[in-house]
Amino acid sequence: MHVRIAVLASGRGSNLGALIDAQRGGNLPVHIVGVFSDKPSAPALALARESNIPTAHLDPRDFAQRLAFDLAAFATIAKWKPELIVLAGFMRILDPRAFEPWLGRIINIHPSLLPKYPGLHTHRRVLAAGDRQHGASVHFVTAELDGGPVLAQVMVDVRRGDTEQGLAERLLPREHALIVACVDQLARHRLHWSNEGIRMDGQPLACPLVLADDGTLETRA
Repeated sequence: MHVRIAVLASGRGSNLGALIDAQRGGNLPVHIVGVFSDKPSAPALALARESNIPTAHLDPRDFAQRLAFDLAAFATIAKWKPELIVLAGFMRILDPRAFEPWLGRIINIHPSLLPKYPGLHTHRRVLAAGDRQHGASVHFVTAELDGGPVLAQVMVDVRRGDTEQGLAERLLPREHALIVACVDQLARHRLHWSNEGIRMDGQPLACPLVLADDGTLETRA
């Protein structure tokens, strides 16, 4: 039985593309039931349409308040009856009152090793701080911006002479592998949210999993 997922994206949809490719290749036990965007011209929507995935969009400028937009967005998404919602480059801060019914069933991928660098411009901030490692995190969405429990992370070394763009480009394929691996484990019901925190195979997850070179998730050494 494939798990129904909806994907939210604001931009090019590269993480969406990774999920589509994994689904198409039979490597991901999911059915992408819809893609939603806050930008009518988002390339992610075109990518979804090319794959015959239903799409929807709403313009935040048509709403007087952020909460009104967020409620309308989740009402639209709910029509697809997803079991899991994936924020994949969705560049809006959501009002927790709108996604409260989805707690434990909504995840986000963020380009930093959370709790470091929530918010924007993470690659720039890593370079400015002189960090030796950078990475990406997949976390459950909660009321705190980029602050929900982290399921898994991937790390890349920061090299001498790295630029913001170069670092971002080197991390991106590892981001893709991370989101696919996390969605896979959630779809197989190995990972799940509980009131006591994240559990894997029924046991508490003491710290985030780590993406191995082969694309699997491992416990941190």
